Order: sequence, then structure tokens, then C-alpha cells
Amino acid sequence: VQLQASGGGLVQAGDSLRLSCAASGRTSSRYAIGWFRQTPGKEREFVAAISWSGGSTYYADSVKGRFTVSRDNAKDTFYLQMNSLKPEDTAVYSCAVGSYGSNWPPSLYNYDYWGQGTQVTVSS
Repeated sequence: VQLQASGGGLVQAGDSLRLSCAASGRTSSRYAIGWFRQTPGKEREFVAAISWSGGSTYYADSVKGRFTVSRDNAKDTFYLQMNSLKPEDTAVYSCAVGSYGSNWPPSLYNYDYWGQGTQVTVSS
């Protein structure tokens, strides 16, 4: 599976931004798209996940109520809508494909395919 993330940029606190993740290649109904972010010197942080069908979602507490994951049913493109952005949301955001069985969301160790990151900078 190949992933292409895009949509990052420089915004002000309180603004919104939408990231996109286009997937191609062999996929599975047991796949999910996860969004992660990382800042220099810190570990990668899980942000949100959505099942391949779009029927299940999961959010980190730090973004719950502000961020929304979705998918375009016409194509394998997934979105991370980020509202009410804060300076602490500044990071490189990446999307990844993870697999899961009967438990949702996927284990953080089950993300095997990664796209390149896109920089999101939120100024105060």
C-alpha cells in the first residue's frame, strides 16, 4: 500500500486545516488509516484512526472534539479535519495503514505502511 499525505501549512491558533491521505495498492477491509504526529525530540503520537469502510473511528483525548477523520467513499482518500487548532498541534503529521482483527482500534504496533509527513504549524 502506498500513501500520500498532503494539506499541511501555516495557520493561526483557532484556524482549521484539512489533511488528506490518498491510498493506492492492495487494500483490505481489515485495514484502518491512522494519523500520527511528531515534533523534534518527542515520540510519535497517535492522533486518530478510521476503519477502511469509515464505519469506526477513534481519537486521542488531546484532539477529541476538535479533529474529525473521514473518508471519501468514491476513492481511497482519507481526511483529517482539524478545527480550533492550537500551537501545541504543531507537528509533522503522517498517515499510516494498520490492520486489525476483532479489536478496535488497531494496536499501535500494527501500522505497517507509512506515508511521508506533512508539516502543520500553528502560530499563536
